[in-house]
Amino acid sequence: MVKDSGDGGHQGALFGLQEAAPAEGVGYRGQTACTAAGITYRQLDYWARTELVVPSVRPAHGSGSQRLYSFRDILMLKVVKRLLDTGVSLQNIRTAVNHLRERGVADLTQITLMSDGTTVYECTSPDEVVDLVQGGQGVFGIAVGRVVREVEGSLAELPAERAADAGVPGTDELAARRQRRTSA
Repeated sequence: MVKDSGDGGHQGALFGLQEAAPAEGVGYRGQTACTAAGITYRQLDYWARTELVVPSVRPAHGSGSQRLYSFRDILMLKVVKRLLDTGVSLQNIRTAVNHLRERGVADLTQITLMSDGTTVYECTSPDEVVDLVQGGQGVFGIAVGRVVREVEGSLAELPAERAADAGVPGTDELAARRQRRTSA
């Protein structure tokens, strides 16, 4: 469960991050996402099937199709992995991710996620972090801005691909129709 640790301070949008994102329609295949996030393909597949982190560039459409993950998707994968590594349950992580999705975020780099191993707290200022630690609630923290830079560095060395090219294996019929309509 994510709790807002402040008293109504500005909250950023977790899925509004744009400064590091590649051009629209460009994404990363599953194995690239796994490498950048530090997770296994089995985790990636499970989290996609259970809708914890879904590929937003191109979802899978049956056997043999390729999912494409956006920069923001990979960032979320890495944050989820960090929370799991610190002992937060997948159920609580799911609650936290859903909370952050619902809130929307303008500047993800300003968020620090703190946890006591059970509850996840969203902090947007150094004072909030200090208050949590002094109150015994925050045992560890994840500075999301730093995770953004790590993912940027990892993806700079990994291949990306365009999602909406007609005739590319894994492109669904609807995407192909849209592509034909916009190019006509």
